[in-house]
Order: sequence, then structure tokens, then C-alpha cells
Amino acid sequence: MMGANGRSPVSVAMIVSRIRVEEKLLLAALENAGATVQLVNDDELVLPVGRDGISPDSIEADIVLERSLSAARGIYALRLLAAAGIPTVNRYAVAATCWDKLLTTAALAEAGVPQPEVRVAFTPESALAAIEALGYPVVLKPIVGSWGRLLARINDRDAAEAILEHKEVLGSYLHSIFYIQEFVAKPGRDIRAFVVGDETICAIYRGSSHWITNTARGGQASNCPVTPALDDLCRRAARAVSGGETGVVVAIDVLEHPDRGFLVNEINHTMEFRNSIATTGVDIPARVAEYVIRTARGESANHAAQTTQRVGVEGSE
Repeated sequence: MMGANGRSPVSVAMIVSRIRVEEKLLLAALENAGATVQLVNDDELVLPVGRDGISPDSIEADIVLERSLSAARGIYALRLLAAAGIPTVNRYAVAATCWDKLLTTAALAEAGVPQPEVRVAFTPESALAAIEALGYPVVLKPIVGSWGRLLARINDRDAAEAILEHKEVLGSYLHSIFYIQEFVAKPGRDIRAFVVGDETICAIYRGSSHWITNTARGGQASNCPVTPALDDLCRRAARAVSGGETGVVVAIDVLEHPDRGFLVNEINHTMEFRNSIATTGVDIPARVAEYVIRTARGESANHAAQTTQRVGVEGSE
């Protein structure tokens, strides 16, 4: 069936864990843009390994939009879809870098993107030495995590020893990788900028009297102008985590250092945006939908060679 513009509608498979506000908005935006959307619950998702394993019962889709709440499920699904030649947003390489703070930091460093100083250690003893060499206060972060959870501002040696011992006792190998970041004194806020394709479409300030400013932790959103300097930094950061290619959908957290200016703090590849639409006046889900459709049609440079494929998944919602 041809759309009003004489082109066949794009079909999108959206992988979800549950339908939050963001997924509802994306679904409506995609349908308003003329796409057909198949919701795929990651609880029921079955993916073959390799193109030859695609089931006859596969759903038809031109592209997959990954919105799983589970970083691991999303990463592994994207990897298998990439192996089968299925176009996805985001691409596996982007998600695999962004879900791990250490890999994000390494990619930013290789691209020369300014960021806070970071040290990585693998034992409590070496972590304590790194903390004291960097200087108090520091921020200790889990290498995988979101919503500002399990962050610790460490102000002195007593706190360092207690927190490092606690993490060691937790037992998980992820807790024995100590990601230590310099503490940047914020001016009561940080910045979250949204990059879609290769454009910084909008940004918000997240203000809070607490040193953690995530809106999920009570930070208050207000509009942040996208200056040329902020736009340049965010586009450079987006290209860094995409291996130098253009074309991503990410949220970039930026700190304002009193001496060094903008520093990239973290990058989120499955971004939340419900608190930023009215604040910025930008229809973020519509911009994402537009990018997904253009990507499916091969109209963005980084997906020019991609064509419609059969998506090998079983189970939907």
C-alpha cells in the first residue's frame, strides 16, 4: 500500500519491556509519520543467531527501534540483529559503548572529547591509591547503571575505605571494577542534550541543590540554549561513541567546569525525554520518528547501504 506521498509506509519493530510514557509517545509519533509499528515484548523475544536461522514466522519490518529497559537484553538483541543485517536504532556499536561508562570514557578520550578525569582500578587497595592521587572529593560510579543510582561522592579516606569494602563484599565482578571520576563542582545544575542523527536538537538544564541532578532523582528541568560550543561538543561526543559515523539517538550529560568549560559526563543510548518536550518546545519523539524512518529508507549517510530485511523475532505485544 502506498502512502499519501506515493511511497510505501515504513514498518518498524519496537522492542520494549513495558510501555512507558516515552514508548507511547514514540509509537504515536511513528504512526503519525505514516509508519506501521509492531511492538515486541523483550520477555517473549526469540532471536536466531545468524540470517539462516530466521523463522518463517518472523515479523516483517524495515528497521528495529530498541527501547528495552534491560541494557543487557537490548545489547544482545542489537548484536544478533546486526549479525542478520537488520538496520537498528541505535546501532549495536553505539549501544555497546554507551551502556558501559568505562567504554564510553575510553571512546571519548580517543576522540579527544573533553571530560572529567577518570581513574580505573581493580582492587580496593589500588582504588584507594587512585582516589588519593586524584584528590578528594571524587565520585565512585558503577560502570553499568542509570538514573543516578549507586553513585557515591567520597570526601575523605574513611568514606573511601568503607565504600570500597562494601563494593568488594557485594561480590559481583562489576563492583570490583572501580570507576573513579574527579568531582566537578556544578553551578547547581548540569546539562542534558539530545542528539538525533547528527544534530543537537535541544537541551535542558537539570537543577538541584543535591550534587546528583538527574530528573529521576528530583532535578528540575529548564530550557538550555544549544550554543555553537555545546552543539559542537555533543556532536563530537556522539560521533566518538558511534565509531566516527554519524547518526545516533542519544542523550549526552554535560558538566560546566569553572575553568575547562563543557565536559561530557555520560551518554545514554536509550534516552528518556518526557520531562524535556514541554521544557524545550521541541517535539523529541517526532524528531526520533523522522530519523528512524529516514534511516529505514537509507536516506541518512550512515545507513545508505541498508535495505529492508526480515526481522527474525517471535513474540509480540
